[in-house]
Amino acid sequence: MIQSKIPAQPQPHTFPPALAQAAEDYERVGQAIRFLQEHFQEQPSLAQVAAHVGLSEHHFQRVFSRWAGISPKRFLQFLTKEHAKQALARSRSVLDATYDAGLSSPGRLHDLLITCEAVTPGELRQRGAGLTIRYGFHPSPFGECLLGVTDRGICWLSFLPEEGRGRELQELRESWAAATFLEDPQATGRLVARIFPPDGRMAPPLHLFVRGTNFQIKVWEALLRIPPGFVLAYQDLARWLGQPKAARAVGNAVAHNLVSYLIPCHRVLRSSGQISRYRWDSHRKQALLAWEAARQEHAS
Repeated sequence: MIQSKIPAQPQPHTFPPALAQAAEDYERVGQAIRFLQEHFQEQPSLAQVAAHVGLSEHHFQRVFSRWAGISPKRFLQFLTKEHAKQALARSRSVLDATYDAGLSSPGRLHDLLITCEAVTPGELRQRGAGLTIRYGFHPSPFGECLLGVTDRGICWLSFLPEEGRGRELQELRESWAAATFLEDPQATGRLVARIFPPDGRMAPPLHLFVRGTNFQIKVWEALLRIPPGFVLAYQDLARWLGQPKAARAVGNAVAHNLVSYLIPCHRVLRSSGQISRYRWDSHRKQALLAWEAARQEHAS
C-alpha cells in the first residue's frame, strides 16, 4: 500500500538507469515506429529507417534492439494489420477456452499483480473531495508519464502528448476536481520503478483506486483479465461481459480509462485489426502491443 505520511519537502528521486535509458530510447524508437507505420507496405530497409531518425545504421540497430528486445526487421512484422488480425484470432481461441473453463485468464498471472478498488457512488459525486493526490512526472519505456496516487491506490497513469505536461496535469485535476494536489515525485517515483522495472517483472501487488460508472468499472475489470501478449476485439469484450450488442458502449468505457498500461486498454482492437482510439496516441498503442508481443515471444 502507499504510505500515508510523506515528507512535505520531497527529496530528489533517483530512477534506475535502465528506466531512464528506455525512455530516452523511446524518443528515437517512436519516430521509427511512425515511419514504419506509414511505409510498412514498402518494407523499408534498416538504412532507410535509420536515416529517417538521424542515426547510423549500426547505432539505430543497437538502440532499437535495446528498447524492443528484437530487431527492427522483426518488429516491423508486429506492426502490420495482418499480425494484429492473427493475434486477435489466437487470443480469442485461447481466452475463450480459459473463460469456458471458469478461469479468469491463463495462469491468472495478471490478477495476482493488480488489485482494484472503485470509489463509492457517494465518492463519485464528490469528485475527490477529501482526497490528497500526489503526482509526479517520470520516464517510462513509452515516453514521459504522469502518475497520480492517493493513500488508497494509484488513481492516474498517463503518457504525455507532444504538447507537454500541461494538458495531462490539467486533465488529472479536472478528473478529480475537488481533490488536493501535491507534486511529490519522491512518492510517485517509487511506484514508477515498480510499474516499469528493468527486468520486466512487476512486483506485486499494485493497488488501483478508480472512479467511474458501474458499467465502466465492469469493463475495466475485464481488461485486467487480458494477459500481456493477448488482444481482443471490442465485440468480444462485450460478449464476455454478457452484452454482445454493447460493443460501442464498451468502446466508450475503454476510452474513459484513466490508468493507462496497468488497466490495459491498449489490448483492445477493432475486429479488422486496425489500431486506433487510444487517447495517448495510436503510435504509442502500437508500440505497447509490439513491445509486449516481443517479450511474450521470448518468454515462450
